Amino acid sequence: MQSVLVTGADGFIGSHLTEMLLQQGYRVRALSYYNSFNYWGWLDRMQHPNLEVVTGDVRDPHFCKHITRDVAVVFHLAALIAIPYSYVAPDSYVDTNVKGTLNICQAAKENGVQRVLVTSTSEVYGTARYVPIDEKHPKQPQSPYSATKIGADAMAMSFYNAFGLPVVIVRPFNTYGPRQSARAIIPTIITQIKNGMKTIRLGDLTPTRDFNFVKDTCRGFIELAQCDAAIGQEVNVCSNYEISMRDTLELIARLMRADVEFVEDAQRLRPKNLEVFRLWGDNTKIKSLTGFEPAYTIESGLQETIDWFSDPENLKKYKADIYNV
Repeated sequence: MQSVLVTGADGFIGSHLTEMLLQQGYRVRALSYYNSFNYWGWLDRMQHPNLEVVTGDVRDPHFCKHITRDVAVVFHLAALIAIPYSYVAPDSYVDTNVKGTLNICQAAKENGVQRVLVTSTSEVYGTARYVPIDEKHPKQPQSPYSATKIGADAMAMSFYNAFGLPVVIVRPFNTYGPRQSARAIIPTIITQIKNGMKTIRLGDLTPTRDFNFVKDTCRGFIELAQCDAAIGQEVNVCSNYEISMRDTLELIARLMRADVEFVEDAQRLRPKNLEVFRLWGDNTKIKSLTGFEPAYTIESGLQETIDWFSDPENLKKYKADIYNV
């Protein structure tokens, strides 16, 4: 039984990845961000004989060396990811995203980890210069968040080039699904509708995104972890499909049989000239490396997401009337 470490396991994608790894027979050490409340995020209700939850912080290099011992693969997802908050506190993004990745790579190198999968983001590409966006597309740091992810990717690749650390840069496009933070557009729409709101408050609805259901994203991670040819590569995990925010709103409203109207909320708009207006990913590379194909359409993924948020126990965890930065 192979032992793996998932950093950021208490978050949205990390908790789903942890579940999938356990289902596939892995022994998982899951890192939850330390806090005095002993709160493990989405891991709180997860129990499995092959799950070991540890708490700590990737900003501590000594702690990273400790948690990477005796694991074959590291799935490094721990990061600060909220784009609007990166305008407020960019220094903290450097500490967690860049230095945290450095700490994980250094620790993995010293402990002889066999594979390190570093989580990137489609935000590193900025507004598309051409579509679909392949891995050769120029990087464009349009937010402090994306700048730190570009830096983290480069740091990880330097460990591959300089030290032979077996790194894979996994670049998910816009992932959605159960447990996602309400600062993202899909849970924002669903929670407002489920709470009976007829006027849905959102930001700019003209940008397009390549949405991917979380279970597809997690399968992409695992398939790349098992692919030797992916070592030293940057790989998009995407659907090769784009949809506008407005069309996403209308699709969700139709699936939920909701009669709603949209109102632009100024506080939800990105700063001028910093909006990423078009993301449409090319998934040719991951297909050629692993044979990966998305299993979910946008409709089937949204329906599963809506079903999850429709459970009152899940819905009450979200504050639909408050904008999450």
